[in-house]
This record gives sequence, structure tokens and C-alpha cells, in this order.
Amino acid sequence: MPQGKLLYAQSGGVTAVINTTAAAVIDAARKRGVKVYAARNGILGALREELIDTSKESAAAIRALAWTPGGAFGSCRYKLKSIEENRAQYARLIDVLRAHDVRWFLYNGGNDSADTAHKLSQVGKALGYEVACIGVPKTVDNDLAVTDCCPGFGSVAKYTALSVLEAGLDVASMYESSTKVFILEVMGRHAGWIAAAAGLAGSGPDDAPHLILFPEIAFDEDAFLARVKATVERVGYCVVVASEGLKNAEGQFLAEAGTRDAFGHSQLGGVAPALAALVKAKLGYKYHWALPDYLQRSARHAASQTDHDQAWAVGKAAVEYALAGANAVMPVIVRTSDAPYRWKIAPAPLAKIANREKKLPAGYIRRDGYGITAAARRYLAPLIRGEAAPPYGADGLPRYVRLRNAAVAKKLPAYAIGA
Repeated sequence: MPQGKLLYAQSGGVTAVINTTAAAVIDAARKRGVKVYAARNGILGALREELIDTSKESAAAIRALAWTPGGAFGSCRYKLKSIEENRAQYARLIDVLRAHDVRWFLYNGGNDSADTAHKLSQVGKALGYEVACIGVPKTVDNDLAVTDCCPGFGSVAKYTALSVLEAGLDVASMYESSTKVFILEVMGRHAGWIAAAAGLAGSGPDDAPHLILFPEIAFDEDAFLARVKATVERVGYCVVVASEGLKNAEGQFLAEAGTRDAFGHSQLGGVAPALAALVKAKLGYKYHWALPDYLQRSARHAASQTDHDQAWAVGKAAVEYALAGANAVMPVIVRTSDAPYRWKIAPAPLAKIANREKKLPAGYIRRDGYGITAAARRYLAPLIRGEAAPPYGADGLPRYVRLRNAAVAKKLPAYAIGA
């Protein structure tokens, strides 16, 4: 039986299936006789020695965790500086890991989380306590390098395509005397994967979405208005999907709020109302717009089976890699076939993933810049297949679980973040 404990933590924005990965980690570790601690609120919990003993949870609770959205142990947006900039912070992490006999650290997140895991994997030996660090992929943005796709993306892609399909039918029924333009704003700071997924809702030139606005394509106001006008005149209405990261020709975000998050990223939000105001002022059309925000990433009721299966697979593989002695790697998804769709899990170095961003390939964007290509459909379609719906109760609502999250007794003095 392996000696030591495994520490798991969640980071960044959560997804509909991040807890599926968590359940897989706990399940795989239990089968190997390894106790799993979870850090409360990501790396912040590790620094503060706020740990959760998952062995206090029943097998039934862990099974239910696999279909529960949100972050069961709390998440955070916090990026470690280099060891040269803040050696004391790394020393604190090592002290916490040593105090609780943690030999394996699994960090479930996106680009910045991969960077954190990579940094920690490098300093353990230098600080006298080796710990194996495994990055576990998760992000709705689908922008992690190396991996074919990211757990969390398939479900948000399904939710987006469903929403556009249904909203498009709604607008089509009312356009003669009411709304002419509907605009849906989706997540995607620099990469237009989620916006592209909206294209799965339609297959013909008159099907919604009629226009997709990608962050990879500079926004041209005149061209946009001309396309909206032409679509309304031809179809009767126009459904637009816009990425939150839409930029103008000067590279400025159309909806930058002027603030930044803990990772240093610009806070975005407001592209849809800005575009709607433009449509009203220049074309005079009645409009509606929607901002699904957290709804798109937490919609477990619309999770795809593919996404669920891949989220479980990376969690299980992360434990297997860690216990086999791997360090500074991430289990990634490798597509082996489009038709039939097949995939496998393989290890990839964190050094090739951390702080890198995978944008939508040019070949996935239609030549006119307002839609997706056949290649994009081939890539996207398998990721939204199948339904992984949670069980429902007699009240008509999903049966989601709330864990006990029993705290592990602290052994070290209190620690203030930033100290």
C-alpha cells in the first residue's frame, strides 16, 4: 500500500463536471488505499492549512458528487509567484504538506493552475521535501495546450448550442411584430471555442445563429451592421452569438470593465448590451440580449456524456500517474478518430501546457468570419454527444449532494496570505 496522503484542489472557474473529476480522484485513491485530503478554496486552502478529510464522506456521497455541479471543496483565483519572488510562500506550502504527510498534489484547473502545479513540482526537492505534482485539466474555455479538448468544455458547448437552438425558435415565432435581433454573449476571453459551439445549433444559412463574433476576428462595426440588416431583410430576424472577448481593430476589448481579477486578467462583460445598443441606434430594430454568465458553466442538467466520461478519465489517470511516481505531468485527451469518435488519455509535461493558450484554429472559422467550417463541426460535434443528466427527485429538481467537508486538525501556526 502506498505511504502518504494525496492532496486534491480545485482552481479557477468551476464547470458542470469538475466534481466528476473530483469523484474519480477520490474513488481511484480509495481503491489503492490512499487517503485524499482536499484543500478548501484551492491553493489558498493549502497555504492556510485548511484541509478537508474526504474519507469522512460515504461512498454514496462520492457517487452523487460525480453528477453535482460547482466546486465541492471551493475554488480560487490565485497565482503563485516564482520562488525567487516569494520563497516563503513555497516554504509554507512544503511545511503544510510535510506536516500532513502529503506526498502527491493534484491541482484541477486551467492554464494558471497548470503553472502553479509546475512551479510546486520544481521546488519540493530544493526545499527538502519532494512531492509529486499532477495537473488535472479543466476549463470551459477549451484553451489548454496539448490536450485535444478540456473537461468542462463539452457541457458548456452543449448548453450553448441548445440555448441558441431554442432561443432561435422563440425569435422566429415573434419577429414579424416583435424582436428582430437577439444577441447571446458567451464566455471566451481570447479563444472563441464556446462561441464556435453555438454554430452546431444550425446547419443552413438561414438557421440560427446567423452571425458568430469570435475574439480571433477583429470587430468591424460597419460590416457587422450590414450583415445584421441583410439577415433581417432575408430571414426576418437575426440571432447573434458574441464572445465576451470581442476586440476592435486596435485590439481593445469592446466590454472591458477597467478592473482585473486575481490572475491579472481584465474583467469583461457587456458585449451583448453594447452590440444591442448599436443595432438599435443604427438600424432601429427591436432587440433582446442575454448573458448566461455562470449559467453556461454550471448547467449540470445539460452535461454531455462525452464530457462526463472524459472528466472521470482524467481524474482517475491523475491518481494512477501520481502513485506510479510521475511528476510535473497532466493527463490529456488524445483524439484517435473522428468517425467513429475515439479518444484516450496520455501524460503530457506541464512545461508544455502552463501559461500557453490554444486559440480557435483559422480553419475552424468560415471565410467571411461569421460562422464555423465543416472542420469545426467534425471537431465539436462528438464533444456534446450523449446526456449525462443527474437523477431527479419527486420535487422535480436534481438530487445534488452537499458534502460534510470535515476539517483536518491544523498542526501549524496560522498563516496570512501575502505574508
